[in-house]
Amino acid sequence: MFQDSPIYDRLVAECGDVPAQVRREAERVSRELELVMRPLHASGPAPGGQHPPGNPGAGWQRTALLPGPR
Repeated sequence: MFQDSPIYDRLVAECGDVPAQVRREAERVSRELELVMRPLHASGPAPGGQHPPGNPGAGWQRTALLPGPR
């Protein structure tokens, strides 16, 4: 991408290859998110051998909280 670029080469020498580090970290986070965002029933049967009822992803929804004291 930055072939024959003395400025880029100097920055890499001083700071490391930041774009490559960011790319690796983004790929790692993407893999982790794929695992976390899978529907609950996709990971296998629940204890007792039964699949959890409901819509896939229903466990990810939050109930809205009304403003005011709790």
